[in-house]
Amino acid sequence: MQNIEDVLRLLQRRELTLSTAESCTCGLMASLLGDLPGCGQVLDSGFVVYSPKAKNRLLGVSFETIEQFGLTSEEVATEMAVGALNASGAMIAVANTGVADDAQEDEGGTQCYAWALMRGERQVVVSETVRFDGDRVEIRKQAARHGLMQIPERLAQLERKLAGQP
Repeated sequence: MQNIEDVLRLLQRRELTLSTAESCTCGLMASLLGDLPGCGQVLDSGFVVYSPKAKNRLLGVSFETIEQFGLTSEEVATEMAVGALNASGAMIAVANTGVADDAQEDEGGTQCYAWALMRGERQVVVSETVRFDGDRVEIRKQAARHGLMQIPERLAQLERKLAGQP
């Protein structure tokens, strides 16, 4: 896949609906999709959950997970993605949490992602951590694009997990 339009067409072809759960990207993933004609066929919802309380209240991220692993962690991203599936009618979710500028605890540019897929009552999740360079705005743009552009590869990985394959 070369661009976000290709991702949109894949979701349309597969008749999959998407929910985003965004912290650091603050809605940029949903916005990038929203720029494209036909996004209404695939974009179910977008959650912007910047604070720990919002992550907990809207997506069910546990405060224990936040305390144990930190806000910038794959564990938090995983709970965000599963929470987005559970709080929406979507079949696939992408979540992002990270740091766009240098902070005391986390290195600037560090982004944690999770992609979750629901089939019937079954849910599977994959996650990764990526580091981007640039200023705050550039990091957020790269992070949003990455989350969307990874959907085809992560969807295939999630479907293999559902099928019990490595």
